[in-house]
Amino acid sequence: MNKGELLDTVAEKAGVSKKVADAVVSATIDSIMEAVSGGDKVTLVGFGSFEPRDRKQREGRNPKTGETMTIPATTVPAFSAGKAFKEKVAA
Repeated sequence: MNKGELLDTVAEKAGVSKKVADAVVSATIDSIMEAVSGGDKVTLVGFGSFEPRDRKQREGRNPKTGETMTIPATTVPAFSAGKAFKEKVAA
């Protein structure tokens, strides 16, 4: 499912226009991204949690040359599925 298909489904289930569904879905995604990039954890009960996770500096290799290189530490977004989501997928 891509974003367009998601918008169609949301509009149909909520009984609103696709334009309104787009505004709501986009605002939701933007809000989650802003909160996580600001260091906050976003929890949607039954669905899951979005949070920033720190990756330590590590050593890697250039696949072409085999040369050792240092991969710098960084913060990445992470998602953990909630219990209801896991059960729905497993069924």
